[in-house]
Amino acid sequence: MTAGPEEIALALAMLKQGGLVAFPTETVYGLGADAFDQHAVEKVFRLKGRPSHNPLIVHVSGPEMAKRVTSDWPTDAQRLADALWPGPLSIVLPKSPKLPAIVTAGGPTVAVRCPDHPTTLALLEVTNTPLVGPSANLSGGVSPTRAEHVYDVFPNDEVFVLDGGPCRGGIESTVVLLPAPESHGLATILRPGLITPEQIEKILRTSVLVATHETLSSDRTQPLLSPGMLDRHYAPHTPALRFVETDWKHVAARLDHSQRAVVLAFEPRTLNSARHSLVILPNDAGACAAALYALLRDADATKPDLIAIESPGPARLASDPRWFAVADRIRRAATTIGP
Repeated sequence: MTAGPEEIALALAMLKQGGLVAFPTETVYGLGADAFDQHAVEKVFRLKGRPSHNPLIVHVSGPEMAKRVTSDWPTDAQRLADALWPGPLSIVLPKSPKLPAIVTAGGPTVAVRCPDHPTTLALLEVTNTPLVGPSANLSGGVSPTRAEHVYDVFPNDEVFVLDGGPCRGGIESTVVLLPAPESHGLATILRPGLITPEQIEKILRTSVLVATHETLSSDRTQPLLSPGMLDRHYAPHTPALRFVETDWKHVAARLDHSQRAVVLAFEPRTLNSARHSLVILPNDAGACAAALYALLRDADATKPDLIAIESPGPARLASDPRWFAVADRIRRAATTIGP
């Protein structure tokens, strides 16, 4: 980890000039720009190759900064912020008319969160402005959890990187949509993360809905409600398939047709070729989330013909709700296996 006061000062200068800064968070590295600088935000979309209908999360130092990009800050937002910020929770609320429309992909709402990382919190304090911060990678690819992952993708003259060490959480924030107070509706989880529905229910003292990928629109002509809702996302360059325990015989048959392959699994597996390698995934949900993207990147870097990754099965899903977030990322990164 190298980022200190001097690096933060350089990052501040870059942002003030309309440049881009990659910053660390507890989830993944973000590609930052001044949220109120439309031209800088346009650079983020252009450099990432991000679809114009996919909105950006805005990072803030706390509720007071969040109120600058939202037009309403209800009691439930304050409750969630008091309990879970800084932390991996993004709250979707009506946007401020002062926020450039490009940030929200033209939609009426904005996702805001306060990241739990000292380097980026220090950056937000000195800049005194909200920062957009999608993952610092090419759109659709595996999110970066280390500074070197960012260096591998973006030239130094285009993106200034604040090295904050490995991201301890490893997968993107939980996203929750709060209803308008007058609607008396329920909060909805739009993207699962390490903050669970049960935690949010306890804070709000009411049930929350959990959207599924079947219920969320992927209409490319309409702005998405939140980042991270595309079906194909977080994916390696190598073709990848996902499987559960009962699928293994079909995976083994598929592997026989691949000269070189990497298998990521929770338990040891018998591989029929010396050119196939096995990586054991952590059996703890938090540890698996923290390691997932780095393991996918490492597998991709060996340039195999195929990556096979085991998704949490029913027993794991029942044991810890954080496994749902891991399963969500694997679902978006890999196609399913079948007979």
